[in-house]
Amino acid sequence: MIAEVIFNLPIERAFDYEVPSSLSASLRVGMRVVAPFGRRRLVGYVKALRATSAIKSLKSVLRLIDNTPVLKLESWRLATWLANRYVCSLGEACASIVPTALRIRPASSEPPISSHAPGDSPPIFTAEQHRAFAHLNAAIRDARHQIVLLHGVTGSGKTELYLRAIDEVLRQGRSAVCLVPEIALTPQTIDRFRQRFGSEVVLWHSRLTARQRADQWHRLDTGRSRVVVGTRSAVFAPVTRLGIIILDEEHDPSYKQDETPRYHAREVAIARARYARAVVILGSATPSIESYDAAQKGRYHLLELTQRVEGRVLPEVELIDMRQELARRHRFEPLSGRLQQALRHVVDLREQAILLLNRRGFARVAQCPVCGTTVRCRRCDVPLIYHASPPQLVCHYCDGRQVLPERCPHCGRGYLRLRGTGTERIESELHRLFPATAIGRMDTDTMTRRESHRAIYESIKTHQIDLLVGTQMVAKGWDIPQVTLVGVVSADTALNLPDFRAGEWTFDLLAQVSGRAGRGSRPGRVLIQTFCPSHYAIQAASRHDYQEFYRAEIRMRARLKLPPLTHLIELTVQGTNRQRVQDEAQSLRRAFERTRTSRSIEVLGPAPHRIATLRGRHRWRVVLKGRRIAPLVQLVRRTLGESRRFHGLPVVVDVDPL
Repeated sequence: MIAEVIFNLPIERAFDYEVPSSLSASLRVGMRVVAPFGRRRLVGYVKALRATSAIKSLKSVLRLIDNTPVLKLESWRLATWLANRYVCSLGEACASIVPTALRIRPASSEPPISSHAPGDSPPIFTAEQHRAFAHLNAAIRDARHQIVLLHGVTGSGKTELYLRAIDEVLRQGRSAVCLVPEIALTPQTIDRFRQRFGSEVVLWHSRLTARQRADQWHRLDTGRSRVVVGTRSAVFAPVTRLGIIILDEEHDPSYKQDETPRYHAREVAIARARYARAVVILGSATPSIESYDAAQKGRYHLLELTQRVEGRVLPEVELIDMRQELARRHRFEPLSGRLQQALRHVVDLREQAILLLNRRGFARVAQCPVCGTTVRCRRCDVPLIYHASPPQLVCHYCDGRQVLPERCPHCGRGYLRLRGTGTERIESELHRLFPATAIGRMDTDTMTRRESHRAIYESIKTHQIDLLVGTQMVAKGWDIPQVTLVGVVSADTALNLPDFRAGEWTFDLLAQVSGRAGRGSRPGRVLIQTFCPSHYAIQAASRHDYQEFYRAEIRMRARLKLPPLTHLIELTVQGTNRQRVQDEAQSLRRAFERTRTSRSIEVLGPAPHRIATLRGRHRWRVVLKGRRIAPLVQLVRRTLGESRRFHGLPVVVDVDPL
């Protein structure tokens, strides 16, 4: 017996291996095996079994990892689509679906769950929820593949619609996948799902232990559990008879994978649901421009929820012009007098408040007042961020750390000054202003332990924390009834990014964090500090007006021929020699211009990457732009070949980059 094996490598073809007689009776297509590859032993995926090979002298498979196939027909179809869409090898696509490190327990003799009994009686629907559910229910009962964009304001009851739709899927004996963008959201979401569906629910995210992941895989693969709640990679969870995939907060950039294959979970969900004849629900108060445009053009079905449940009103939003604040105080302070006053009011009433600043650390730069130099990372082309606990300068890209020098390392004359504000400084300010108040911070520096997200969620829910400061983690999906005030310390952080999506990210973040206020019986209010109060994204967010924002944004995108009216592929050339990387990027541009078959494909660049040097590697990029994705992908494959290298240098291929 000959096994065709593919590996998690940028190599398109399969390799033939002889199967020892001791394994031939057990081996099946879709299993993982350990096989020699050069001087290494690698985990591979069995693509096919044959009786003969054109190669005379073959190495042998060393051992099996699985006792049943982990890649079934639907998985192979999805892996093939993934490889074609995102310019990766089939082996790399398979490794996204079934990680090579996964160790699955032997199959259980327990029978799959055959019935479903919901828990407590669900809340009564509003008229808008009732109309939306009627449409979803019809699609689910007909086992009809459909993509639904559920555009509902914050607090309008989108999660309850998810739960009812899943309930209907389970009644049909099918399974459900619900994706959330952040691990921080899973404690709250998993609680609601388990309250409704009990042991049917399993959790799936990157912080599971190896044993937990194996247990969850086994429960899903055998049909013992049929509901998955998890982050991006849960889109590949091995559920049986898939009936629905839900992407909550579908606009969130966290759904984009930042390693090969650089897939977007939304596109994978749609492809997987198409093979399974399942429904896809894309839910958000601030849909991505891509999704809303698709709904406007009829590719998705649009359902809208314009009112909060139980007659609750959206919070009042006040813009604080920090230009006036700076002129009045003559020196910059991160919290305006107006925001401090509002926080004191919340503390006096024993309510809760959330402060958002999407920058971690204490200060953003350490700068010399004499020569103007900022202390930068030696391996990355970025300034080092000052952290106060423990006191040190940190690179947020390579995690390099160093002690803050007293004098400027460049000129040796000036004493370094700390400028800019991060979440650590805001937390320090709150402790100074409210020394007797319980204050918490939520960013990647404080969420390091496995159960950190659960712990802070419980602390807020039980009122052990009164004031919470954090990065974008605090803006997503939290449903805490006692939060009556949200303060945005700086609305301008995303606006300053060199990216055409800067306005969209700003609107999303402001609208989402505003939605955390007033979700209980008490009304909410939002204070937004900004130096750009007239920007269309900030104005639209202050009025909770998505339509106003979408109209302004899509006009800009159309004028510049940007997504969603076109597709982009970003190709980043990397290497340790700066001049060679730049020269090869120029050569790559010329190669694309020679090999393109249509003038409708634009070749942009080359230009330095947003972060021109990362972990000691220099980076230049070329961007392809066109109306259809398939010709762009074909051009990349023709030009680069199967190894994704150009003249010996690696090239990172990012289809539809964010």
